[in-house]
Amino acid sequence: MRLIVGLGNPGARYAGNRHNIGFLAVDAIARQHRASPFRHRFQGEAAEVVLGPERAILLKPSTFMNESGRAVSEAQRFYKIPLADVIVLHDELDLAPAKLRVKLGGGNAGHNGLRSITAQCGNDYRRVRLGIGHPGDKALVHAYVLNDFGKAELPWVEDLCRAVADHAALLAAGEDASFQNKVHLAMAGRGWDDVKTLGARN
Repeated sequence: MRLIVGLGNPGARYAGNRHNIGFLAVDAIARQHRASPFRHRFQGEAAEVVLGPERAILLKPSTFMNESGRAVSEAQRFYKIPLADVIVLHDELDLAPAKLRVKLGGGNAGHNGLRSITAQCGNDYRRVRLGIGHPGDKALVHAYVLNDFGKAELPWVEDLCRAVADHAALLAAGEDASFQNKVHLAMAGRGWDDVKTLGARN
């Protein structure tokens, strides 16, 4: 069994924020693969889904971002899921918009959700880094991630989440390189292979 976690902040106020792209991606997986309805469990919203031969729990913590580890650790303990089978989807400032990278462990790059999960569970879980770009000034980061995606950005956001969902069985199977490559090809095919400025195709 896998535990697939999308990171974000709960509530309608934050639903369209850049910080919430992890929630958006998990919702896309749930729709695409006909997951069970989300219900409140483990200090979050959880659903069950089958991805290829693998069963998975989809989890969106209902704690705020900086307490995400509480929900993840509770679900992990309940299902006795090894840390290597925990997969966290999150926004990544250090990746260009519409890009995706998968890695195991590593630093948290100032991401409060990752920091909380590492503190509660350990560091060697898999991270699906969903690029949102950087505002260019560290002082602008807080406002940037807590603002909604612009109207012009929504097409690539939707395409990225759809590509993640389309190839989620590869992710669940641990075929990270194939998953990453398939998503890259899908985004390139939609014209998002070189998004240099936020919200615009180049």
